[in-house]
Amino acid sequence: MGKTLSMFVAGLLIGALLATGGFALFLKSQTGLGKDSAQIVLKLGHGQDTKHPIHKSIEFMNQRLEELSGGEVKIDIYPSAVLGKEVESIEQLQNGSLAMTCQSVAALENFIPSMATFSLPYVFRDADHFWNVLDGNIGDELKRSGEKKFLRGLCFYDAGSRNFYTKDKPIRTPADLKGMKIRVMNSATAMAMVEALGGSPTPIAYGELYSALAQGTVDGAENNPPSFLSTKHYEVCKHFSLDGHSRIPDTLLMSSRVWDKLSPQVQGWVLQAANESSDFQRDLWRKDTERALEQVAKEGVEIYDVDTSIFSKMVQPMLDAVENSEVKNLLKQIAEVK
Repeated sequence: MGKTLSMFVAGLLIGALLATGGFALFLKSQTGLGKDSAQIVLKLGHGQDTKHPIHKSIEFMNQRLEELSGGEVKIDIYPSAVLGKEVESIEQLQNGSLAMTCQSVAALENFIPSMATFSLPYVFRDADHFWNVLDGNIGDELKRSGEKKFLRGLCFYDAGSRNFYTKDKPIRTPADLKGMKIRVMNSATAMAMVEALGGSPTPIAYGELYSALAQGTVDGAENNPPSFLSTKHYEVCKHFSLDGHSRIPDTLLMSSRVWDKLSPQVQGWVLQAANESSDFQRDLWRKDTERALEQVAKEGVEIYDVDTSIFSKMVQPMLDAVENSEVKNLLKQIAEVK
C-alpha cells in the first residue's frame, strides 16, 4: 500500500513538472521569445517595405542588440504587414503573441486617447520644437502612457512633416487655398484643418490620388517630401509648399507582457539598441527628405518656404475647441516647451 501510494505521489509530481514546463514553453512561443533557451528571439512586425528607413533602422537595432547581448538576444523582423496591419499588430502586442511593432502614432488614438494630439495642425512650431518635446519628459510620459493597455513605447521615429502641394498655383498663404479642392485622408481632423485654412477638403483613397490629380478631380494634396517623390505626384503637381502643418511620428512599441518577462539586463540592452536606432533613423529620414526635395526640383517642381505663423493662427480655433481633457493638457505642456 505504501509503495503504491509513493508511486502515485511521484506520478503526480512528475505530471505537475511536465505540465509546468509545457505551460512555460507555451508562454515562450506566444510572447515571441525564442524556443532556444540560450537565445531570446523577439518577433517584430511592421508595415513598411525593406527599402524604407523604418525597416533599415530596425535592422540596425537588431545588429546593435546582438552586439550588446553577445548574441543572446535578437529580433526576427517581418516587414510589409505580413503579420497584420496597424491595429492587428497592436492587438497582438496586447495579448502577447507579438513582441514588437512599429506603427504611426495616429494608429494608437483608439488605444491611447492623448495620441490624438499629433493629428492636430501646428501643434509644433518646427522640427526642433517637435524633437525637444519627444526627447524630453513629455516624450517619456507618452511612451509610458499605454502601459495599462499592455503597450510599452521604446522610442520615436521620424515620419517628417506634411505639406501642401498643388497643380496650377502655389500656396504661400492660407488665402491661396480659397476655393481649392485638397485631397486629405478620411479624417475629421484633416478635413477641419483644410476648411479652417479656407480650402475644400476632399477625401480620396491614396491609391487613386495620382489619377485624381491628373484629371483635375482635386487641385492638390498634402504629404511629406519622400512620399511626394515615391508616388510620382511631382509629375502632376509642380508647386510644393513647406508649410509643415502636421508632424506625426512613428513609434516603436513592445508588448508589456513580453517586456516583463525580460531580465533588467536584457531590458537595458533593448532600450539602448532602440534609442540608437532612433538616432540612426532620424539621420536616414533627413537625408531622404533632402534627396527628395533635390530630385523633385530637378523635375521642375517649385519649392516654397512659407510663414507658418500665418497658417497656425488660422487653425488656432481648432486647438482651442478641443474637449478631451488629456489632449488639452498635453497641448498646454507642449506649448510651454522651448
